[in-house]
Amino acid sequence: QVQLVESGGGLVQPGGSLTLSCVVSRTISSFWIMGWFRQAPGKQRELVATITRGGNTHYSDSLKGRFTISRDTAKNTVYLQTTSLKPEDTAVYYCNAEGSNSYWGQGTQVTVSS
Repeated sequence: QVQLVESGGGLVQPGGSLTLSCVVSRTISSFWIMGWFRQAPGKQRELVATITRGGNTHYSDSLKGRFTISRDTAKNTVYLQTTSLKPEDTAVYYCNAEGSNSYWGQGTQVTVSS
């Protein structure tokens, strides 16, 4: 069974930054795409960013320029760097891995508030 464990969330003031991490129990190269999604209270889960096995990245248009997805294959870890955070970025952030099956982590809470 593949496990994804997110960390790095927390309470941050508007304009602040956080780096989220997703540690995977299997080599991340075995997945054709990995991504970060988020779900705010009362809203549907939405795509934040993805990174393919080949290293190509894709971002939600509304977040491009503020968020950066990256990976460390040696550590089986995918990161999401978030900057210039806004209150509307408050959500639970989930890591996803797509291979022969789809895998999700338990999520990490990000709260942007003064």
